[in-house]
Amino acid sequence: MPEGDTVHRAASKLAEALTGTVVTRFDIRVPGSATADLRGETVHSVIPRGKHLLERIGGYTLHSHLKMEGRWDVYPVGGRWRRPAYTARAIVGNARWETVGFDLAMVEVLRTDDEHRIVGHLGPDPLADDWDAVEAVRRVSADSRAAHVALLDQRNVAGFGNVYANEMLFVRGIAPTTPATEIDVAALIDLGARMIRANLPRPERTFTGDTRPGRRFWVYGRDGKACRRCGTLVRGGSLGANATSERNVFWCPRCQAG
Repeated sequence: MPEGDTVHRAASKLAEALTGTVVTRFDIRVPGSATADLRGETVHSVIPRGKHLLERIGGYTLHSHLKMEGRWDVYPVGGRWRRPAYTARAIVGNARWETVGFDLAMVEVLRTDDEHRIVGHLGPDPLADDWDAVEAVRRVSADSRAAHVALLDQRNVAGFGNVYANEMLFVRGIAPTTPATEIDVAALIDLGARMIRANLPRPERTFTGDTRPGRRFWVYGRDGKACRRCGTLVRGGSLGANATSERNVFWCPRCQAG
């Protein structure tokens, strides 16, 4: 599942293939930006911002968001794609490499000067050079909603997704429904930052320290199975700020008694 660490890895992969090169192929397959043509422009940088990817090309930015299913692949020019062509939403290529965004939920070409319109609302990013833990703590601490909901709000912290929210709350012994105003937010944010940084170089994300299949998570996706700490059955449910933003939640009723 794409979260902040996935997006940062994707940005590094794209930056290695594209930065400093001249675009020879630019194909956007979504309404609104399908007529954009940045061939002949130079790729200045590829910037991850929370769960957003910003490819700065000439005076423009190709913005994409992976959401649940999206991914970017890099192929040698003329190489065979590993995914169906009809799922490609954006293609940016140079003389050597072809980068293809498959199943992207959001794709837009805009002027770089207008990036604030799409990422200006985001909170601090724990993987960014300008990470501001104090500001992240301030934003989450001021959120009176359930801790799980507050962590997923990208206006509070940019990059934590549902997997991180579930695992962070378990490790800190916090029930998902506990209001964020009632918890040690500083300790929770510090934990989350350390988790996502530790997972950044890993091909498989883990929270237990065990990378074997089926052993990587404490509670995420483990409803009905024994808690790895106490043996109590992990519970599952859904939680969100509203019906359209509900996410799956998992918790141990004993380790996260509140």
